[in-house]
Amino acid sequence: MATFLVMLMAVIVGYLAGSIPFGLLITKAAGLGDIRQIGSGNIGATNVLRTGRKDLALATLILDSFKAGFAALAFKLLGGPEIGLLAGASAFIGHCYPVWLNFKGGKGIATYAGLLPFVSLPAFSVAAPVWLGLFAATRISSLAALTAAVLVPPGTFIVESLLHQPHNWYVLGGLTLLSAFVFWTHRANLARLLQGTEPRFGAAKPKT
Repeated sequence: MATFLVMLMAVIVGYLAGSIPFGLLITKAAGLGDIRQIGSGNIGATNVLRTGRKDLALATLILDSFKAGFAALAFKLLGGPEIGLLAGASAFIGHCYPVWLNFKGGKGIATYAGLLPFVSLPAFSVAAPVWLGLFAATRISSLAALTAAVLVPPGTFIVESLLHQPHNWYVLGGLTLLSAFVFWTHRANLARLLQGTEPRFGAAKPKT
């Protein structure tokens, strides 16, 4: 019963934390209006950067990452890495489908990245350099995100094997599901990538 209650708390607290729309709150507080009416209409850091305010985009990135990382760390301390992953994953879902915004939120990359170091350092060691390297080379955020997401599960397994660390199959399975969900939230981006029409960062993009 105690374990069930901790799991339930992880889901509720994680989801509510993830639902906080920092990108929307920060841009409104800065007098920039509704971020959903700018660029792609997304509430994440990439779209905030399209306002021209790098400081606000960085703040959004940090806070969107922190809300998942905080949930993952807190519940990892309470119940282990599996419960931490459950809380972080719930924050991911909350960010993508926030109750405060009629379940229309962001795409979850910052929240996914934020939970990784607290749930699996090998996973973070794979995702961070892949995303940074590809984004620097191509300036296409979605390509970097999708590539990092698809490499996280096998990359984590390989890094753990090289370090002779035991595999946590629950965590590996959860990361696989989250990576698959990233493809769902980026399905429109994926279609444009396949068509060769996905814009590079900095190019004008109409709201879709």
